[in-house]
Amino acid sequence: MGDSFGEAFRVTNWGESHGPSLGCVISGCPPLLSLDAALDIQPDLNRRKPGQSKITSARKEDDIAVIESGVYRGKTTGTAIAIRIANEDQRPNDYAQIADVPRPNHADFTYEARYGIRDPAGGGRSSNRCFAPNVAAGAVAKKLLRERHGIEIVAFVHQVKDITGNVNLDTVTQHAVEENIVRCPDQEAAERMITLIETTKKSGDSLGGIVTCVIRNVPPGIGEPLYDKLDADLAKAMIYIGAAKGIDFGLGFDGITMTGSEYNDLFKVENAQVQTTTNHSGGIQGGISNGMPIYFRVAFKPTATILRPQQSVNLRTHEPEILQPKGRHDPCVLPRAVPNIEAMAALVLADHSIRKYGNAAVCIPAEYLRPQL
Repeated sequence: MGDSFGEAFRVTNWGESHGPSLGCVISGCPPLLSLDAALDIQPDLNRRKPGQSKITSARKEDDIAVIESGVYRGKTTGTAIAIRIANEDQRPNDYAQIADVPRPNHADFTYEARYGIRDPAGGGRSSNRCFAPNVAAGAVAKKLLRERHGIEIVAFVHQVKDITGNVNLDTVTQHAVEENIVRCPDQEAAERMITLIETTKKSGDSLGGIVTCVIRNVPPGIGEPLYDKLDADLAKAMIYIGAAKGIDFGLGFDGITMTGSEYNDLFKVENAQVQTTTNHSGGIQGGISNGMPIYFRVAFKPTATILRPQQSVNLRTHEPEILQPKGRHDPCVLPRAVPNIEAMAALVLADHSIRKYGNAAVCIPAEYLRPQL
């Protein structure tokens, strides 16, 4: 099973949804990075934990990050960083029926088809719960990127079903994103999204939508051509997230109606730096960052587990069976997907930063970050 992600900055994720704990091991983090679990990791875990609002899963988890290794006197040592998160609100009995009867559109059937065995409690390894360690690792990557490059990553809910927010990608801040429980910085749209999610939850159904991510201050030259393109690695990382079904960069599919002369980002020089007059490509060209902000959108399907009875089959008897789901689930994954997306983007960028600049030092001299004219 693929439990590890990244090359130079590598994360190995372990644990199950209703096991005693989950965690991650980070290999390749540079030494001498100031790191405090409560200050640097916990805020992002608090943003993705369940039970945080009336439109998320009712499961109650504190998701307290405990650093087990790799940090001495508040500084990373360059060795493996292990982070553990306890599971405190386990209810494996809620999933007794799905041990034999797979949930439609979930990973229950496909995991069993692949491995011949699975942990049915909460979906085991397929649960969104297992993304908590990635968010912890992503918080470490975020700090590394801030100190090395001044990189800022802001994701937000852009659309729920057919309700779309009007958000300025150049100015949106995390503070604005966190002003409401759905994490859409357009307050009027956010209110309508929340109402729709509440109504859908009461009916036992679920919703999907789009999360947009903006990454600022990425130096040009991050990424690789051909198979290790920055956008390809970001795309792969986003599809790791539960319920993610698609991604586009810059104008994405909207660009297909334009001509090349309309779409091309023309070059200019500003403040002695090469920039582009537009950013239709979303800050990545040829698989390598061009120094402009990176924009992308991730589409999420409606949550697979719903509380309505659904047709399924019993995998042991091969007879039809009506599934009567129990458990606690998000009626819409989008609000808690925001920190997931930021974390995976940070992990990809940290990996590519170390591949380009090495991991001997936390800070990279400014003259190496951007070609000067």
